[in-house]
Amino acid sequence: MTTPEAVSDDARYDFREIEARWLPVWTEKQPFRAGNAGDTRPTKYVLDMFPYPSGDLHMGHAEAYALGDVISRYWTMRGFNVLHPIGWDSFGLPAENAAIKRGVDPAGWTEANIAQQRTSMERYACSFDWDRVLMTHRPEYYRWNQWIFTRLYDRGLAYRKPSLVNWCPFDQTVLANEQVVAGLCERCDTPVTKKKLTQWYFKVTDYADELLDDLETLRDTWPSKVIAMQRNWIGRSRGADVEFVIEGHDQPIPIYTTRPDTLFGATFMVVAVDSDLAAELVAGADEATQAEFAAYAEKVKGDTEIERLSTERPKTGVFLNRYAVNPVNGERLQIWASDYVLADYGHGAIMAVPAHDQRDLDFARAMNLPIRTVLDCRDEDRNALPDPAESGIATTGDGFLINSGSLDGLGKADAIDAITARLAAEGRGKPATNYRLRDWLISRQRYWGTPIPIVHCEACGEVPVPDDQLPVTLPPTEGLDLKPKGQSPLAAATDWVNTTCPKCGGAALRDTDTMDTFVDSSWYFLRFLSPGKTDGPFDLDEAKKWAPIDQYVGGVTHAILHLLYARFFTKALRDMGMIEFGEPFTALLNQGMVTMDGSAMSKSRGNLVSLAAQLDEFGVDAIRLTMSFAGPPEDNIDWADVSPSGSAKFLARAWRVARDVTSDVGIDPAAGDRELRVVTHRILADVGGLIESFRFNVAVARMMELVNATRKAIDSGAGPADPAVREAAEVVTRLLSLYAPYCAEDMWSMLGHTDLVALSPMPEIDPALLVQDTVTCVVQVMGKVRDRLEVSPDATEDELRELALASENVQRAMDGAAVRTVIVRPPGLVNIVVAK
Repeated sequence: MTTPEAVSDDARYDFREIEARWLPVWTEKQPFRAGNAGDTRPTKYVLDMFPYPSGDLHMGHAEAYALGDVISRYWTMRGFNVLHPIGWDSFGLPAENAAIKRGVDPAGWTEANIAQQRTSMERYACSFDWDRVLMTHRPEYYRWNQWIFTRLYDRGLAYRKPSLVNWCPFDQTVLANEQVVAGLCERCDTPVTKKKLTQWYFKVTDYADELLDDLETLRDTWPSKVIAMQRNWIGRSRGADVEFVIEGHDQPIPIYTTRPDTLFGATFMVVAVDSDLAAELVAGADEATQAEFAAYAEKVKGDTEIERLSTERPKTGVFLNRYAVNPVNGERLQIWASDYVLADYGHGAIMAVPAHDQRDLDFARAMNLPIRTVLDCRDEDRNALPDPAESGIATTGDGFLINSGSLDGLGKADAIDAITARLAAEGRGKPATNYRLRDWLISRQRYWGTPIPIVHCEACGEVPVPDDQLPVTLPPTEGLDLKPKGQSPLAAATDWVNTTCPKCGGAALRDTDTMDTFVDSSWYFLRFLSPGKTDGPFDLDEAKKWAPIDQYVGGVTHAILHLLYARFFTKALRDMGMIEFGEPFTALLNQGMVTMDGSAMSKSRGNLVSLAAQLDEFGVDAIRLTMSFAGPPEDNIDWADVSPSGSAKFLARAWRVARDVTSDVGIDPAAGDRELRVVTHRILADVGGLIESFRFNVAVARMMELVNATRKAIDSGAGPADPAVREAAEVVTRLLSLYAPYCAEDMWSMLGHTDLVALSPMPEIDPALLVQDTVTCVVQVMGKVRDRLEVSPDATEDELRELALASENVQRAMDGAAVRTVIVRPPGLVNIVVAK
């Protein structure tokens, strides 16, 4: 194979020369192609979350790709056929907003950024398979978004309905619940409002139980905080649907509650002010009530869910002059409309039990409504808690039922079972499960996304676009105004919108919304398996060979959105018979952020660090090594606290070790310095477990120990010709190639090899060199340490007992006392018990 010219004996470490030597070799050879015909190695699929092309790579990319690369290169050296692909998540608002701001086409802006990022990735020596690149904005990719959409539609998992949605006034588009962070649009930080629109949804809730229950299978391989975030977002609760008769209303209203045992404490009902039920109930009220309700609904219209649910927010509402009947005692309950109940929780209405729910209590006190205690709750000393009506503090413990008829004296669990059974027998309720999870709102009123493959026909209604007419491509931007106007810019592309119905051939209109870009990233890992396939989204045999992903690497910011949607897609595709597994990511590694002086990097803060400038100053290897050595991957890295210059000095030291070795390639190390060989093999044995447990920084520290030991052997011990020195230098080079591929490849060449170190196998560990000559045995007298003895690892109980009793320190501690018993735990502990 083609390799650079040999390095002279007096050469000095220069990262610029080294990068210039090896990048052309890797570009020519493409050493990380996966899936070649006839390759019988076991497979591993390692994947980094693909980037958005919003400019050149930044410091966050540098960390993520350094860590993913360590994993990919490690498994390659362990003898696996590793698939490590890359692509670009290239649809979305940033490109469209940038195009509007600059007056350019979003496609051209996106392609230019991708080209820039690819050049930087290649310089960064990422071990990607460059034959498998995909870009989600290209029709050959988003065609299959549309194809999958039609399959979901056919199965009832894609549907359209009118509802209140999150609306970003700045971006002029709807947002899924998960894209609203603290009441703000996650993209532009604009306060989010509510708007009623007819939108497209994916029925994620059909998989709610499976999405929740299958988290148990990931407990040992996903970060615990991500598991918790997924569980909390799905938010399964078990309770009952209780039917309340509304006076003057034809049908009873089901109310979901997790505490049906407290029904005797319900003293009023509250409906969400923005719910259809509230509008329906107020329609039958007098004009004054209708006017008051309309004014109140308008007042709270722009408030976010976060604001509405705040415990600090004063409680407000409107009495609708309507009454419900409590099904357990026949009491008439006033019905109020308020903002602290949400339209999409349960059925948009609650039974209010003010004594035992703080928000209900605050509302009752504000509106002078009845408060009835039905739980006898006590503190740790068994003292009764104060009356909520007087204290203003709801008692929310389990307690025992009081003032509840036949339920009196029962605990929570027994009371729930009893009242639920009674309601079911009377036809007034049933057990129910509720979820915080809502169906995935995928409609976006923007241009730069996948067109939804539906046409609307007056005669046929909604008609999916047939497969042979896919992809429905975006029209050219020429003549289109992409600025947000409350509806998709595609609506103005009349030649594109006007079409014929695939079913009847009559006039029809294309749907003008585009898909949420999380659709693109919900299955991209499968497209990587066969990115050039033209007769399906991915090859089913390739999916059997490679998937699911063995190791996924990316930021914790995607712990809910992306991971949840990808899990939903995987389960849906499995149920279509396209794959055989239900979880896409077997193991997950989340890296922290790269900050500066304790804050997120940004131009406005003046603390932005340019990755390109850092690479120019210190070199790729020093930046990669610094990212890996800074600490545990999940921790944030403060760039002000790390030292890329220190990493550069270490690399130069390691490089000089390889330069100074004078023995021949292939020499038997067995005759070399045993002490250095022991250090080499013990470190080699440790590093595998450290990398597999993501303790990359500790593995680097161990590698540094080996460099120091090797340097010492060269300078003052065995000398550069000793076979053990070569062995140690080659182990250093292999381990270093995981973190600093340029330096390692140069070292490998200096050591006389003509192949690539990145493809060389991890050396075998000699078990004999791992055996310890002695171990420390702790000797205690009456449980107190009195001596430490260096003993053979194979020492018997009798030998350890004899050595311990002969110890002068032990004899002094015993002070002539008789021995009652000697407890021996070979080879590390002896405890002598003496008579008092």
